[in-house]
Amino acid sequence: MTERLVVIGNGMASLRFLERLTEAAPGRFDVTCVGAEPVAAYNRVLLSSLLGGEVDEAACTFRGLDWYAEHGITLVTGAPATAIDTAERIVRVGEGLVLPFDKLVLAVGSVPIRLPKPGMDLPGVITFRDLADVAAIRRAAVAGARAIVIGGGLLGLEAAVGLARLGVDTTLLHVMDRLMERQLDHAAAGLVREAMEARGVRVMLNADTAAIEGDGRVERLRLADGTVLPADLVVMSVGVRPSTALAAGAGLDIGRGIRVDDTMATSVPGIYALGECAEHRGQTYGLVEPAYEQAEVLARHLCGAEAAYAGTSLATSLKVSGLPVFSAGAVDVPDGAEAVTWSDPAAGLYRKLVIDGDRLIGAVFVGDVAEQGWCKTLIRTGDILGPDDRDNLMFGRPTPQPLAA
Repeated sequence: MTERLVVIGNGMASLRFLERLTEAAPGRFDVTCVGAEPVAAYNRVLLSSLLGGEVDEAACTFRGLDWYAEHGITLVTGAPATAIDTAERIVRVGEGLVLPFDKLVLAVGSVPIRLPKPGMDLPGVITFRDLADVAAIRRAAVAGARAIVIGGGLLGLEAAVGLARLGVDTTLLHVMDRLMERQLDHAAAGLVREAMEARGVRVMLNADTAAIEGDGRVERLRLADGTVLPADLVVMSVGVRPSTALAAGAGLDIGRGIRVDDTMATSVPGIYALGECAEHRGQTYGLVEPAYEQAEVLARHLCGAEAAYAGTSLATSLKVSGLPVFSAGAVDVPDGAEAVTWSDPAAGLYRKLVIDGDRLIGAVFVGDVAEQGWCKTLIRTGDILGPDDRDNLMFGRPTPQPLAA
């Protein structure tokens, strides 16, 4: 008898899981996928490009509705799951749909954080997380509008660049002393700031938001030092937290996220979690790569193959305002380690290797990231560096010369 598999969540992690599952065992499960958003899974990585008008919604789409039908997947959109009954093995969805399950996968992602400051609920304060947020921001980004983006992480930078592309007067506020402080050191962050400012984004560091103010909607933002900035739109991008309310209501073991083992199994037999909502070995991830790795493991496990997730060595590779940026492993230099750096600020180039003994434990590249794959491998494996590896990592491997005739 075909097992009934319900997947709650239809984001990037969920789709990757469904792709791998249907490739490995077509027809093995009777699959129903439930998504709270009114559309099928799409590429969140492109949201800033969509905001800035570089791409349209069609370019963000992964699979058409026909793909789900062709693979025997019942897709329910625009209907959030409201409760899980682990004893009856049912999921309640929307205003009355009840889905029985033999196995259940939670891929419910994360929710954007709003600062606990006055005025955060005023009209004109918008998060930057999904297609609905992009549409709301675009509606507010009218000619002459003044926008403030709070948060100097990746999503905040992307939101600010997208707004600047629309011709909106844009200021980016970050409470720390450098942008993307988890991925970049001061030198690399300085180059990213210059790239942002070249795109028309005003950057203010050490900027602690005290309150958002206005009569019925956003009119200004006040900083802790008393500075007042006029604003018609405030985009909140200060991070996310795993979505755990549904799992907690069902009695699953919860930490920062939904706790899972190496097979992505939760504390309740037959129920699994993956992606941004999952906590594995005390770690939660807010990136696509770990979610994809978890999806691969879970698909293999449910198909009866040996599979275990051991965690992901985090690396960031992206373009900020068209500037390639790569970061992996240690950003700051631990005691006993050394940093090897090379910088050409005029050309927007920077490279830093963090080396402990004879092993690479971290790397930060800006402007030219050609050796990023090699760096990720060395950091992940812990292999000892060869005699020429430092130079080759810093300046690139020498190009093989043709043999003389």
